[in-house]
Amino acid sequence: MKIKKLERGICELYEEDPEAADYKVFGRIAEGDRRGFLKGAGLAAMGAVVGSTIPFQRNMPGGLIPAALAESHSSFELMGKDGLTVLNDRPINAETPAHLLDDDVTPNNRYFVRNNGTVPEMAEKMDASGWTLTVDGLVDNPLKLTLDDLKTKFTPVKFKLQHECGGNGRAAFNPPAKGNQWTVGAVGNAEWTGVRFADLLKAAGVQSSVIYTAHYGMDGHLSGDPNKLPISRGVPITKAMDPYSIIAYEMNGGPIPTLNGFPVRTMIPGWPGSCSQKWLRRIQLRDVVHDGAKMTGQAYRTPYYNVAAGEKVPIEAFKFIHSMPVKSLITSHESGHEVQGRSLTVGGQAWAGDHRVQAMHITIDFGGTWIEADLKDPPNPYSWQRWTAAITFPEKGYYEIWARATDSHGVMQTFAINWNPKGYLNNTMHRIAVRVAA
Repeated sequence: MKIKKLERGICELYEEDPEAADYKVFGRIAEGDRRGFLKGAGLAAMGAVVGSTIPFQRNMPGGLIPAALAESHSSFELMGKDGLTVLNDRPINAETPAHLLDDDVTPNNRYFVRNNGTVPEMAEKMDASGWTLTVDGLVDNPLKLTLDDLKTKFTPVKFKLQHECGGNGRAAFNPPAKGNQWTVGAVGNAEWTGVRFADLLKAAGVQSSVIYTAHYGMDGHLSGDPNKLPISRGVPITKAMDPYSIIAYEMNGGPIPTLNGFPVRTMIPGWPGSCSQKWLRRIQLRDVVHDGAKMTGQAYRTPYYNVAAGEKVPIEAFKFIHSMPVKSLITSHESGHEVQGRSLTVGGQAWAGDHRVQAMHITIDFGGTWIEADLKDPPNPYSWQRWTAAITFPEKGYYEIWARATDSHGVMQTFAINWNPKGYLNNTMHRIAVRVAA
């Protein structure tokens, strides 16, 4: 019987009907077997699909889609960027494939883009001559600063800071969550130069009743309505006063690129990327939790208790996302890498929100055993950390390398997704496929 061409992606196919998917992908299914992917198919057929035998197939969890099939991406041209995957063009959103994130400092041309509205004309022209930053609200001394004021009236600081979209990993949620279907690449670790948020606020004089900041950018609402804001987030005053929260005016030693927030943005490290307002024009201090665009409803919030996949959650059960969870990426090799010989050194990056990563492990046998990786200290708090590990493969065949980070509180990445309605905080283990040829 001739099988028709599949019109759905492999992940969607197995989510909807794993038994039928086994038949479509492998051509047959064992009588009475209802376990889905791989478990109902012959080993020869499985090997043909992934391109080799699978030495540790006995350890593969039921329903697992091999990384060789689960990962696919297309690269598009985006001005000033190299090799990013464009998820949306209105607004512009693009992620970086994991193997392009191997630099300890993410280059500008490989830094992800997360927009909510239209790019300001000033940023497109890269001309900050008319730009000012207002600091007002509950302050004793309202400020209106030029870019030159920021650079000359305050002590400059320079930090390497990890920065990740709260929805990074959303593409793996089932049932699907609405929003940009990020895989793993909505993250970066640039070197940012600017002034401490705390120094700016101290100059303005923070009144005792202040509990929250409010940030406003120059980007326009997609509707074109000048009275609407695409996004206006804020943070508790305690986070704004963190010595590593900054008002940045340089990225990797030069002006911030157009799509990443020129001329000035906030950088609130360790928290969802949306807290780091791009194209900044105003900071307001408030005595209530800020209620701007993307600060209400379910935006950047998750249930305060675990919920079943697809469960309806009452609005009063949602809480703000603060620190992002522990996470890691394999960046040294692209998925599908062919190993020459039996040895391979792999590596990548790891980070843990407000905390630091204290341990890294990898597995090549689907979690049967774990290999401890060498983990470097961060150059400063909130930077991601380099890790490397040496692997010896016991025989030729198809393998998956899974990476698992553990943070300074003992929390580690898992294989299962902690589902939530908005698709936030996916910190499941990153995995790549490799084939040992001989």
